[in-house]
Amino acid sequence: MADQGNASTRYGSAALDQLTDRLSGTPDPRKRYEYVLWLAKKLPAMPVELQTEERKVKGCVSQVFIASDLVDGRLRWQGDSDALITKGLLALLIKGLTDLTPTEVMAVDPGVIAATGLQASLTPSRANGFLNILRTMQAQAEALTSNSGSTAA
Repeated sequence: MADQGNASTRYGSAALDQLTDRLSGTPDPRKRYEYVLWLAKKLPAMPVELQTEERKVKGCVSQVFIASDLVDGRLRWQGDSDALITKGLLALLIKGLTDLTPTEVMAVDPGVIAATGLQASLTPSRANGFLNILRTMQAQAEALTSNSGSTAA
């Protein structure tokens, strides 16, 4: 697979750049919000047995779980949330960070959150949750760089 995460991207991956462009290029905040809800509905269900305390995103008002697998040096993600908008934000990050190496995930710019233009439509706690999801994904990626196992908690 082509290398998605490199220095020529603005936020850490071509997919994340495309998602950010789509959202920031939509002048209507309602349309941005609807796109995030659409992403939530497209996110495959995460098996309940993976929704453990170790995979729970800390600092979110909603219940959010994220699991990572390292396959041929590239990350694959699964996640779920009990709140639809949070699930959409999670789906956006999963879509943007899939197939990156752990090092590339750790280098993702948290500025992507502001660049989407979503903050105008999100409560402060949801915007903070978005950042907490990204930080959790980065922590899992970091754990995988020093762990030869295939799953991070």
